[in-house]
Amino acid sequence: MVTLYSTGCPKCQVLTKKLEKANIQFNICKDTNIMKEKNINSVPVLEVDGTLYGFKDAAELINRGELN
Repeated sequence: MVTLYSTGCPKCQVLTKKLEKANIQFNICKDTNIMKEKNINSVPVLEVDGTLYGFKDAAELINRGELN
């Protein structure tokens, strides 16, 4: 399961487009209360099987094709 924690900011939009282009199925969570529970202080954050990735690491993961 892949979840993108997002507020719709420009970086969030970049990750959304990268995920869509790579045909990766994902959910978007915009609930700040859930983000606080997970100690997410800035977005975007990509959660893959329980592991959280910040923007740079998430973009690299997608670019390398490791989520396909």
